[in-house]
Amino acid sequence: MSRPAEPRPREGHGRGGPFPARHLPAGTAAGTPYDLDIRPENAGWAHSSLKVLTLAPGGTHTFPTGDSEWIVLPLGGGCTVATGGLSFTLRGRDSVFASTTDFAYVPRATTATLTSAGGGRFALAGARCARDLPARYGPASAVPVELRGTGTCSRQVNNFAAAARAGGADEQGFECDKLIAVEVLTPGGNWSSYPPHKHDEHHPGEESELEEIYYFEIADGPAGTPGLGYQRVTPSRDKGTDVLAEVRTGDAVLIPDGWHGPSIAAPGHDMYYLNVMAGPGAEREWLIRDHPDHAWIRDTWPGQPVDPRLPLHESHQGRQGQESRQGHQGRESRQGHEGDAR
Repeated sequence: MSRPAEPRPREGHGRGGPFPARHLPAGTAAGTPYDLDIRPENAGWAHSSLKVLTLAPGGTHTFPTGDSEWIVLPLGGGCTVATGGLSFTLRGRDSVFASTTDFAYVPRATTATLTSAGGGRFALAGARCARDLPARYGPASAVPVELRGTGTCSRQVNNFAAAARAGGADEQGFECDKLIAVEVLTPGGNWSSYPPHKHDEHHPGEESELEEIYYFEIADGPAGTPGLGYQRVTPSRDKGTDVLAEVRTGDAVLIPDGWHGPSIAAPGHDMYYLNVMAGPGAEREWLIRDHPDHAWIRDTWPGQPVDPRLPLHESHQGRQGQESRQGHQGRESRQGHEGDAR
């Protein structure tokens, strides 16, 4: 399974307050027992969290959910999630490049215990919330796999916890109160999160205000050469977020504001990132504005084929009928440019 790169010391973890930088190289945002520990308190914002946990074979970990809802998402390996008298067995996957995965939703104001017989790595994606929703299992067979863009802008989006989007084939999505989370896979040499886009202001029906975390894993080359990619964020306001980062497995980028994209996969190295978002809006919605200098790229897509390397892995849809569909809330759909730039 994919493992984080060795920590790179050029940026550190601000233990006494917010992180000193928006790019967090692998290991610099660790906090026992987590390989990555991003919370509102150290991110310098109000809503979104992401933790990455490694468990040895037979390992277990219990965490309080506090004022946030959480999704337990296997990155590599499987586990059992016990909460509120319920137990969900997550089959998981070999790596983020191997397949979609099942997952578990854990509500606020409770505790959850992860136990992994074979060991593994697990993402805990969280958002402060106001509603008490039931704990649920999300089967891999119900994760919508979408191909976006064409040509060198082609990418794959696993919409496991995308926000509901009216007007498409399916208007429900997986129900959360505030949390929005998806996985994006970009073939080596391609650009994703393009055109650059933002969601840092509330404009009804046009743009929603969302904090966002990007967590990266990059595939090694054929000879085992460690992979790399690049992430750009440009300011959308005075003194806004400005990042140009070389990203490797285990890195994260915090985006409280700004035009974000492109995410660039180096040739020969497929790129994975997990997007975790939440914000203050009354509605859980994912509305974006494209950067006006780059929005034209969408007009070129209809005339080009989707990259033939996609999908990068086989979807579980239709081949895991034995999985329980307990808690499945439907498939992702579309509304305008809502989320299209992932």
